[in-house]
Order: sequence, then structure tokens, then C-alpha cells
Amino acid sequence: MPTRAAGRIGAWLALALLAACATTPPGPTPAQVQADIARRIPASVADRDGWATDIRVAFQAQDIEPMPENICAVLAVLEQESGYQADPAVANLAAIARREIERRAAGLHIPKFALNAALRLESTDGRTYEERLSRVRTERELSELYEDLIGRVPLGRRLLDDRNPVQTGGPMQVSIPFAETHAQDYPYPVPGSIRHEVFTRRGGMYFGIAHLLGYQTPYTRKVHRFADFNAGWYASRNAAFQNAVAIASGHRLALDGDLLTPGAALGRPGETEQALRGLSSALGMDARGIREALEQGGELGFNDSALFRRIFELAEARAGKPLPREMIPGITLESPKITRELTTAWFATRVDGRYRNCLAR
Repeated sequence: MPTRAAGRIGAWLALALLAACATTPPGPTPAQVQADIARRIPASVADRDGWATDIRVAFQAQDIEPMPENICAVLAVLEQESGYQADPAVANLAAIARREIERRAAGLHIPKFALNAALRLESTDGRTYEERLSRVRTERELSELYEDLIGRVPLGRRLLDDRNPVQTGGPMQVSIPFAETHAQDYPYPVPGSIRHEVFTRRGGMYFGIAHLLGYQTPYTRKVHRFADFNAGWYASRNAAFQNAVAIASGHRLALDGDLLTPGAALGRPGETEQALRGLSSALGMDARGIREALEQGGELGFNDSALFRRIFELAEARAGKPLPREMIPGITLESPKITRELTTAWFATRVDGRYRNCLAR
């Protein structure tokens, strides 16, 4: 073969090889993703393919990579929160709801006979509100009852402050206000409301996955993301920051992940903010600068703030060792549904165990 021709062929082969190396291998097909999700769901779960479909669609709509770690994180929270029930029953919900209504009535000085008379009125489905209240088993049923009561009975609007008190629901127990503010890319038609969608399997999974995986974190372990699912975005990062503030300032602080007291005026700082103001000279920041930095506590960018960096410098110098950048918040869970003392640490640890079992499957 002439030398020049051989050189051209060699060049073409080199270019072809480079092109092949530069080509990204195709990812798994939707069918492959769905099959992987389904096989990780326990065999005892009814309609595994249906659950897998709703999870796959949520991943695809939110551009979340369907890697095993993400799939198992979702399945672990789902199993912990509802045991794969789209509309999970709540133990003693009828009694809990009745006590709550009576508590609200007493707080408003509404006589018991007036409350009983209102509950004996006929609701939209032909039963009295009292009959429906005595038979509620799920948060969806209770939410629908409250909506009916608010819409038709003046005393109901007063009792419930013209606002449905059911604020979580669905198979992942996601916050309804969270869903309502993250519904812009919801991939399904909404015949009723986002509130109603949360109580469906598809809607509960979509918004639950958004809350669990729909934000970037600096974490190296999933357990801190599970803690955030329970306590709020970046609560684990913020708890570690509070720990550093406590060490730097010498003040004992609640490591709850709440950096600011909600709605507090600049002149009424919470304990974390107050401790930081005591370090104002060392930080080179005044009260307003500290407040503006803390207002980034719900964002990933807070890690790059001057306040975050300087506090860890001061704290680590005082401690004489590196300090963690994430900690499970120390929060005791409170809800009428909870009948024993539970914490965010308990929740995160339980979910992390389920997560690891899923990865092993």
C-alpha cells in the first residue's frame, strides 16, 4: 500500500476511535428504569408496576438521575412513611380530629351545644358532619370533610380559621404548601387542586420526590438528606453551623436547623442570631450583615458565605480540630398523630436502614 494512502487510512481510524471515545453511552431506557425500580420494591407490595411507573415519571419530569441510590432513597422514605399506601390510614384519626375540633371551639369560647348542632348538619354526601367525622380513617377523608365544613357552615369557617388544617398527606407524607409552590412542572392534568393531587399516588410520589431529591446538597451521606426530608431543606447543614456557632461563642444552642426565628424583627433576634451578634467584632459583620447572611439558610449558597466560612474558622481554632459540616438536627417530632416520643434522628436512622437494605436488594 502506498505510504500516503496508508497515512490517510491511519488518520481516519484515529478520528473514528476518538469519536467513539467521545460518544456518551446511551442511558437506560424508560422500560429499563421502570423494571429496576419495580424489582427493588418488596414482592409483597400490590401493583409494583404502578408504583414504579409513578416514580419513573416523577424522575423523568424532574430530570433526576434514576441511579440506584436515588431510587432506594425514595423507596426507603415511602416505606417508612406509609408502607406503600397511597392514602394511608392514621390510627385513631377520628378521635384525634374530634379532640382538635373541640379544642379549637373551647379556645374560641364556642358553647359545646353550638358545636354539636353544627356537626349535626347534613354535609354534601348526605351524612351529617358528625357521622363523617366519626368514620374518618385517612388524611384525605379528613381534608375533604374540613373543606366541606369550611365551604358550607359559617361556624366551620370560624373553627378552622377559614383554612384546612390538614397540611400533609399522600404516600410520602409531603407538605401540601410545599406541593402548591412546586407545581409549575407537574406532568399530570389537575382536575381539582394540587391539594387533591397530593392525596393521589402519582401526586404524592411526584411532590415527595421533589422534596427529597429536588435540591442540591453538600452532603456525603444520604442520612442527612433523610433528616432534611423530616426537618426541612438544609436543616442538617444548618444544625452543623449552629454547632460551630455554639463552640465559637461559648453559648449553648438548640441544634434544630432553624437559623432565624420566623417573622422576627431585626431588633428581636433568635438565640442563634444573638450568639452571632456577640461575635460581631471577630466576624467583621454588623447585625444587618449577619441577618442578611442568615436569610440564605435555605439555600446551598450559604456554604459559600463569608459568615459560614468565618464561623467555622473561629470554631475550629477554638476546638482544635475539624468540625462536621452536617449534623442530624436535634428535633423532637410533634403532631397529634404521634403517640410516643420520636425525633428527627430516629426518623433519619430508620430510613437510612431501609435505604441500605434496598441497595443490598
